[in-house]
Amino acid sequence: MINCEECENYDFDEESESYTCLMDLDMDDFEHYVLSRDARCPYFRIRDDYRIVRKQN
Repeated sequence: MINCEECENYDFDEESESYTCLMDLDMDDFEHYVLSRDARCPYFRIRDDYRIVRKQN
């Protein structure tokens, strides 16, 4: 199972003062993701703070 806290699309929303996913999942995608044990989020991207630095070198 994917840990949303490691995804770069999981960000703090100052308005609601909570962490939320920045991607808009439609109802079918969300239901499939929540109800399936082995479902993978199609928008998951690992948070990699060093990606920009590697591109510069």
